[in-house]
Amino acid sequence: MTTDLPPTRASLATDLTALGLRGGDTVLVHSSLRAVGWVPGGRVAVTQALLDVLGPAGTLVVPTQTMENSDPKHWQHPPVPEAWWPVVREHMPAFDPAVWPSRGIGALAEAVRTWPGAVRSNHPQASFAAVGARAGELMARHDLDSHLGEASPLAALERVDARILLLGVGYDTCTTFHLAEYRVPSPRAEFSCAMKTEDGREWVTYSDVATNSDDFDRLGAAYEPTATLSRGRVGGADTRLFPAREAIAFATDWLRTNREPPQP
Repeated sequence: MTTDLPPTRASLATDLTALGLRGGDTVLVHSSLRAVGWVPGGRVAVTQALLDVLGPAGTLVVPTQTMENSDPKHWQHPPVPEAWWPVVREHMPAFDPAVWPSRGIGALAEAVRTWPGAVRSNHPQASFAAVGARAGELMARHDLDSHLGEASPLAALERVDARILLLGVGYDTCTTFHLAEYRVPSPRAEFSCAMKTEDGREWVTYSDVATNSDDFDRLGAAYEPTATLSRGRVGGADTRLFPAREAIAFATDWLRTNREPPQP
């Protein structure tokens, strides 16, 4: 009886290199460690493998969203009684990038967020975290009314022509496509959260683009045939690697053609 050996830090680094990831790259990673398979060391080993390939000149970036810091009237998984809403709004702790964990983004995001030397953008709902040579530069600006827009780390990643790694996940998780929504007519919505201001902790409401990833799988399927894209296995995970700038440009044109503009 033979048993396949599990992926390791070293074998994952080999797989990533074969895919085309290089030392000095800046890469935004979306991941499913379940798809990668059991690895000795789990998320720590996967993070190490990525950093091994990127080297000291590279930068590893992940989303570290905290959308539970939001108006409870919109909560669905699970919803909370309406009688609780004022309590949540009054007592939700202000976002602190040093202590708030990410939620719903995967284990790798938490590993990177807490990694020595990690830098996190200061958005109370849609932050990113980065480790590496360009971490401070990329995380420096993240305006409140730009979750995933021109004044967010996504735009900074586009400027440096970062690469996107979909590690065991599909295009529906491709946060990068959201930047394109800011460049085509898109609906807006009000968002609320607890944050620190000059006056202390406040519950703040603001307006931003109402992003929507429902058609991102179709968008990705349209993009892939003409993309500068590498696809292969990293551990057990079907993985794609492609340039952010190219993907955003394609997404902008695709959304302009394939989405109905918002009604005035």
